[in-house]
Amino acid sequence: MTRDLLSRCSHSKQVKQIQARLVTSGLLLASVFHHNALLRAHSRTASASPSVSPAAAFPIYTHLLRRGLRPDSYTLPFLLNFCSLLLARYHGLSVHAHAIRLGRDADLFLANALIHFYSVVRDLAAARRILDLASFTDVVSYNSMLTGYLRAGDLDSAWSLFDGMSETNVVTWSAMISGCLQGGRSKEALALFSRMQAEGPEPNDMTLVSVLAACAHLGALEQGKWIHSYLRSNGIKISVFLGTALIDMYAKCGQVQLALNLFDEMPEKNLLTWTTMIKGLAMHGNGVEALQLFSVMGASGFVPDDVAFIGALCACTHAGLVDQGREIFDSMRKDYGIEPKLEHYGCMVDLLARNGLLEEAQGLIKSMPMEPDALVWGALMAGCKLHRNVELAEHSVKHLIKLEPDSSGVYVLLANIYASSGRHDKAREVRCMMRTKRLQKTPGCSLVEIGGRIHQFLVGDIAHPLIKDILSKWEEIESLIKLEGYVPDKKEVLLNIDDEEKEDALARHSEKLAIAFALISTEEGMPIRVVKNLRVCSDCHQGVLVLAIITGSSNWDLNNLKIADLSLVASVLLC
Repeated sequence: MTRDLLSRCSHSKQVKQIQARLVTSGLLLASVFHHNALLRAHSRTASASPSVSPAAAFPIYTHLLRRGLRPDSYTLPFLLNFCSLLLARYHGLSVHAHAIRLGRDADLFLANALIHFYSVVRDLAAARRILDLASFTDVVSYNSMLTGYLRAGDLDSAWSLFDGMSETNVVTWSAMISGCLQGGRSKEALALFSRMQAEGPEPNDMTLVSVLAACAHLGALEQGKWIHSYLRSNGIKISVFLGTALIDMYAKCGQVQLALNLFDEMPEKNLLTWTTMIKGLAMHGNGVEALQLFSVMGASGFVPDDVAFIGALCACTHAGLVDQGREIFDSMRKDYGIEPKLEHYGCMVDLLARNGLLEEAQGLIKSMPMEPDALVWGALMAGCKLHRNVELAEHSVKHLIKLEPDSSGVYVLLANIYASSGRHDKAREVRCMMRTKRLQKTPGCSLVEIGGRIHQFLVGDIAHPLIKDILSKWEEIESLIKLEGYVPDKKEVLLNIDDEEKEDALARHSEKLAIAFALISTEEGMPIRVVKNLRVCSDCHQGVLVLAIITGSSNWDLNNLKIADLSLVASVLLC
């Protein structure tokens, strides 16, 4: 009866009430069972009770010892789990020491709890020693160590441990796939999922959400569609989390209509689902539709949070809806009591700067109640480049350099601003400064999916086995688009080389290589989707736009080239 009551507790106050009842009734005096149940309840409710301290559980353990009771296989693990939740390092060390004193350190449950504890407090060396020296281990032991490596960002050690595991389960595979994703290795995440299908257990929701996020990052639409089909064909219910991940994948892969279809089909939605769909519409320039959905969300009983407001402000930014953006920004505090954060100010600065309201954007920065970060100043500087305001750009770059002294992007953007305004001497000075500081420009990288396989191209890439055919194809394309008015924008080349070499450098931009490769690798009429790590340059923007026009593309969307997170998902139907 007592255990049932404790299992229903959702807050530490409720646990303490039952604990008081056990003490006054005398039930706690001679029962290890009740001590363990209390420790377990305190451990379970600790994360939901921010004011809980380690002192809440240790008196129970002390009481057990004073009554002459001996801890069993569950007592110390429950106590350690409590320490892990609260990151109580020194209390956990004392538990470990007492376990050694009691001779319990060889117990499997305790070893697993210790590995988890040391992993959580970032003492991975201690966790690994326990794993290597433990008398008994199981898949939980290795999963705890694996999660510790992944939590610390040590993906290489995680891979080494994973490859040596004799037993795995769905938690193992899901953790590794999620770790690859969080570590920026989305291609490895998809490759690991393929291995899981061949040699591992059936994936669960957690696995598929991570895989869908990897598909979204890489623009791997076909693989994302396969997962959607897999769910349907196996009669697996699409949960809110899976549905939201699918919507995000479709939107980021350029298939906003498929995302909308799925959104409409979902019988159950949460606030994140609505926000994801709003941001998906905004990403593709459908600002009006995004704001309409934002209104419907409110009418449906969902109160927007700070993340939802970011989606609404992004919609205004991509559609150039300045007045609506001001209204939404003001309504956060006035109507919902939400204080704007840095991200909201960044969205507003971006909206104002893109639309030429640079002085208002600068005034907003000065009025911020917190120090503006690099994203805020970067948004203003991007507006300066668009509207060729060199003076304000120079002011912005001083702040950016203070915030990110080793960021090459700041210097590259300033050099571009100088070059586009004809001040080539100043552009050269910036390039010399970069060389002095030994700063390297982040190379442009484009990804394209062909036949379910992701192909990657870097700017100036010559490593691809079909590079000669690729360059020949782009030369053919360039000759066609020049007839329609395309003129290579040599200002985008910051190297001190002649005009012919500049044109050759422009032809080797990563998105052009990806498009040319796709054209020689697919049948006529197949859609081509390119994902890029950096904002597309003006030369590629113009060249690909002209290409879309002369090939009769009906769904080219210029706004696909202006995604706020500086990635590019461009859907081009090449007929």
